[in-house]
Order: sequence, then C-alpha cells, then structure tokens
Amino acid sequence: MFDKILIANRGEIALRILRAARELGIATVAVHSTADAEAMHVKLADESVCIGPPAARDSYLNIPALLAACEITGADAVHPGYGFLSENAGFADILAEHGIGFIGPKADHIRIMGDKIEAKRTARALGIPCVPGSDGAITEDAEALRVAETIGYPVLVKAASGGGGRGMKVAHSAAELSDALATARTEAKAAFGDDAVYLEKYLMRPRHIEIQILGDGQGRAIHLGERDCSLQRRHQKVLEESPSPALNDGQREEIGEICAAAMRKLGYSGVGTIEFLYEDGAFYFIEMNTRIQVEHPVTEMVTGFDLVNEQILIAAGSQLSITQADVHMRGHAIECRINAENAATFRPSPGKIAYYHPPGGLGVRVDSAVYQGYTIPPYYDSLVGKLIVHGRNRNEALLRLRRSLGEFIVDGIDTTIPLFRALVQNPDIQNGDYDIHWLERFLADGGMGGTS
Repeated sequence: MFDKILIANRGEIALRILRAARELGIATVAVHSTADAEAMHVKLADESVCIGPPAARDSYLNIPALLAACEITGADAVHPGYGFLSENAGFADILAEHGIGFIGPKADHIRIMGDKIEAKRTARALGIPCVPGSDGAITEDAEALRVAETIGYPVLVKAASGGGGRGMKVAHSAAELSDALATARTEAKAAFGDDAVYLEKYLMRPRHIEIQILGDGQGRAIHLGERDCSLQRRHQKVLEESPSPALNDGQREEIGEICAAAMRKLGYSGVGTIEFLYEDGAFYFIEMNTRIQVEHPVTEMVTGFDLVNEQILIAAGSQLSITQADVHMRGHAIECRINAENAATFRPSPGKIAYYHPPGGLGVRVDSAVYQGYTIPPYYDSLVGKLIVHGRNRNEALLRLRRSLGEFIVDGIDTTIPLFRALVQNPDIQNGDYDIHWLERFLADGGMGGTS
C-alpha cells in the first residue's frame, strides 16, 4: 500500500481523493497554485506545496514542479483526478521512471484511448460496437466525400485528439463538408496541437450512455452499470443519472458484459468509462476515458462502492475486490453540475461567496470544495460543486432533487442552480424523454425565460 499520495489536482475532486486516502490511512499532499492557497483541500491535507502561479500551464500542468513536490514530501504515488494530467501518458511514464506510482491505468492504455482513431480501431478489435465512419484520419476532402457517401449524411467531423466538443462539426450535405473539415482541423490544431480529423455517422436523436468499468490488470474486470449523460450543452455534460431511463435490465447487462470482457482482453487496470451513443436499441462506441469521471458519484450511490478507494487499491497492486455478482444497482441517482455561471447566458461568474448553504437530508450528497467566504478564481473550470441525490426509484430521486435545489443557496456569485430548478419542472425530464440535443433546443426556445 502507498504511504503518501500527492493529489495533482484542485477543487472538489482533490477533496474527494483526500477523503478516500484518509479512510485508507494514507497521508496526503495537496499541491496548489498561488490562486488556490486558501482552497479546502490545501487546508485539510497533511502537507501542501505551492507549485506555481495561477495559470494551469505554470502550476497544475507543470510536471517538473509536481516531481519536485513528490521529492520534497516523499510522496510515493500521484493521483491525477480528472482533467489536467489525468490522461497524459507521458506524465505516467515520467512518474514510473522516478519510481512513483501513478493512480491510473497503464501509460500504453492511456495513449491508445487518447487517440480517438486508435481507440476506435481497438474497440472494434475488442468486440465493442462502433459508429460507422472512416477507418482512420481523413487527409483529403475527396476521401471524406467518399466516406460520407458510403455512410450517408449527416456526418460528424471529429478531432482525433482531445474532446469537450472542440474540433467537432456537422455536415448535412456534400456542399457543407469541405467547410466542416477546414473548421474542425483549425479548431483541433489550436486546441490540441493536432489537426487530424475523422468522420462518423451523425445520429439524429441519440442518448449518451456510458459504462463504468473496473479492472485490476490481472485478468479481472467488471462493470458497474451505466450512466445516462444525455443532457449536454455544447457537448459538455450538465446532468447525469443512473440507471438510464432508456435501458432495460437485459440491455444493461449485455452492453456491460461486452465492455467488461473487452477490458479483460486488454488487461486494463483501474477505473475507466466506455462512452456510447445509443439510438433505436443500438450502442455505438465514441470514446473511452481512462480516469475517474466527474459524474462517478451517481454510480457510487446506486452500487454502494467507493470508486476512488478501489482505484487506489488497484494502483497499489491489489486484486479486484469486487466480483460481478457483488454489483447490484439499487434505486436511482441523479447528479447536477453546479457551475459559477449565469444560468441564462452561461457567462462565468468568479468571485467571493458571501453565503453558502448546501442541502442535506436522506439521500442527498454534495461534493464541493467551496465554503462561505471562499473566492472562486477566474483561472479554472467553473464547477462549484455537484449535487447528487438518491431515491428508491426515479420519481423519488426527482422529488428529492427538487427539494434539494430549493435549499441550495450560493450568494455572491451567479450559479446554474436556476437552470436545474427549471429542468426538474419540465415534463420531458420528468418522463426521461430526452436526447443529447434536448438541452440546446430547450435553451434556444427560451426555456430559461428571463432568468438572471
């Protein structure tokens, strides 16, 4: 087992990792930029090290500073959380060269799944169903036209590297394809330093379904059901729930076992999430995230297993302690990502929190690192925290969510809480009848009205 873990992240995920480590009896080191000196995880960690100025490239992405922090404190492992260096294979390699554990999968698996084209090839070879599209990067417009004619319009042009909706463009006809390719390549180059793009069939009303997996790299891998992440804005998830209202037990078990079997073949180690588009009863692989997900709490709430705890144990060399027979999904969980943004315009709203009162009660969990008097800096992701509720069924979870949103107070800044208050009143959300385009249609139609 590790003696001391350095947490190479910030905000709520840093605090989440700290709590898991503490329950395992492992000492913790918080790293922080000068802008995060008063952060909660810094206050609670056993040790803390300032690793640079506010800009992420000079602090949380500064690999030499992180290595120095490990050396200074004697940390024998690093947990990268999500974002920042969590899916950086080079970082994992460098830690290994210095004899420091990386709490994540093998660098080779990060590398494979980080390249969307190679990930798709690998998924096909492992028996995972994929979206129809090009076999590799598209280098010529003529080649793109041939592929598009074969799979049919509309098509989606996607960056081979990165994610988050950048480098993604839809073409509804041959006339639109050339511009879509040029724009996607430019965005991909600017965002990821790689202008490689590929083509996929664009599905009209799919849901976004993802399967949570756990593997120990020793031939064992299981799935922990699915999460429905279809409520998205600009390809960014806003609300997640488990189980999905669109799947039945048979579909859940079938796709779950396909994913678990694939991870056994791959020899995958740690947590991972295999993401699909789902339409008309069919699943289509889009990508795999080789890290803990922002939305992991909904899986924890319905299964009762601590995913970060398991992640740490597996990285320390333990065999998987959970069998597939141990996994039972009980009730329903929903997560809302509360951001420091105006709920109508989505304009960022950093600043000092004048008053903070999170909700509580049976089946209510708030993962957040903010507190009254804390100043949210303008340099990073705008996530304030995550409100997760659990009920015996979906209706009870929705009622509990409505009640909890009414109790949640964050004064001094704008937040997206009013958006979620509007969503839980909407009949489509109440009925589970939505797809990945639903939220943008709702907002375009003035669903938030005059909310400020």
